[in-house]
Amino acid sequence: MRVLSRRVQQILRPKPHKDSFYYTDLLHLCKTTGNLKKAHAQVVVDGHEKDPFIATKLIDKYFLFSNLELACKVFDNLSEPDAFCWNVVIKGYANVGPFGEALNIYNAMRWRGISPNKYTYPFVLKACGAEGASRKGQVIHGHTVKCGLDLDLFVGNSLVAFYVKCQEIEVSRKVFDEIPQRDIVTWNSMISGYVVNGYVNDAIQLFYDMLRDEGVVGPDQATFATVLPAFAQVADIHAGYWIHRYIVKTGMELDSAVGTGLILLYSNCGYVSQARAIFDMISVRSVVAWSAIIRCYGTHGLVMDALTLFRQLVEAGLIPDDIVFLCLLSACSHAGLVEQGWQLFHSMETYGVGKREAHYACIVDMLGRAGDLEKAVEFIQSMPVQPGKNVYGALLGACRTHKHMELAEMAAEKLFVLDPNNAGCYVILAQMYEEAGRWQDASKLRKVVKEKEMKKPIGYSSVELESGRKRFAVNGESHLHTTQIFQILLSLDGIMGKETHAM
Repeated sequence: MRVLSRRVQQILRPKPHKDSFYYTDLLHLCKTTGNLKKAHAQVVVDGHEKDPFIATKLIDKYFLFSNLELACKVFDNLSEPDAFCWNVVIKGYANVGPFGEALNIYNAMRWRGISPNKYTYPFVLKACGAEGASRKGQVIHGHTVKCGLDLDLFVGNSLVAFYVKCQEIEVSRKVFDEIPQRDIVTWNSMISGYVVNGYVNDAIQLFYDMLRDEGVVGPDQATFATVLPAFAQVADIHAGYWIHRYIVKTGMELDSAVGTGLILLYSNCGYVSQARAIFDMISVRSVVAWSAIIRCYGTHGLVMDALTLFRQLVEAGLIPDDIVFLCLLSACSHAGLVEQGWQLFHSMETYGVGKREAHYACIVDMLGRAGDLEKAVEFIQSMPVQPGKNVYGALLGACRTHKHMELAEMAAEKLFVLDPNNAGCYVILAQMYEEAGRWQDASKLRKVVKEKEMKKPIGYSSVELESGRKRFAVNGESHLHTTQIFQILLSLDGIMGKETHAM
């Protein structure tokens, strides 16, 4: 820092024939607000404060240091800022906020008669997306169409990202399809939109479409970081192998984001050793990568390995986040390690990690699995925050396991208020009533579910065939040949029955 300061001081010494490039070089070297203010002072003293080129660089640097007040003063001091300068101000607000101000500057720009260009709209749309201003963004979209920039690559990419942020995935795909020449950013934005909004199969299909597109050089790190969570969700091990081989073959750096995606995929497919091998290959491991491998070990019952990794994380000088503790608490809960779970829960404050409802729910689940329902209730009553649906959901699950009807009714009543459209809690309590022979009470609950048209999420399996990935659920009737399939199943059932009697 002292070396840098000396360099700035050297440049600040009076020199003859200073031009715009001298000052932009000076501003580029400023790494603190203090140095920037000194450089700004010299610009003013030398009479260059109204130079649009220098002023624009000053505005950009002030926004970079989140000093909005001085950025605006420099901008307001310009008598006739050009489009480039307006774009820098809009970009600044789009990056640091307040996002609505970016739209105000855009409107002022148009009112002053300055025509927005293809670099203006991406910043305005970014601000609209960050603010969730769907209506305003649609108006901006209309402006791009009016001036013929809607099919421009930069503007088109921004429109795709904007509609994704606003969860209007169908509109986003329509914009994507209309872009004449797509680049890797276009594909990555659309794939990310599908993944973030839960359209996993669409994301996977689009990834394969991208591989077939001759206009795209190939997937990059951002592509894999985006699509790997989708492959992990459907546990597609073949895709994982292909991506892994592609990274090795092309010499692509295995960064933390891509490595974390591969760890999740291998973990979901049950390949713990491969997940660990990927973790060991990551050059610079983020806390997210550590939490992924800890989750992997915890999910597969290797709790002591997960705890060892936690100690190594701390020894490496990293600060665990709330996700790391969530993975560890869940692992301890499933393994019945109550004492270790309590220790971890109480140590969170040591690392400056705040407890969320999910952490409290893990403790309730841990106590419930251990059969200590009374202590679980005491813990809920002593919580410093209002218990939510996750906490009472964990308690209801424990009551179901240990057949504690009175507590189950209490937890269910809470859930009926906190999560009224969740059919799961109604079904669990109805099943408990049926097991206890309380048929009338069970019937009432099932009637409520039917009247409210609530549907419990149906579990399904999937299989990958040459024609693509097929999903099937219990008693599913969506397949084209459902009648024939059930006939074959019935005949197979008959054959197995005869074979059983013959034995």
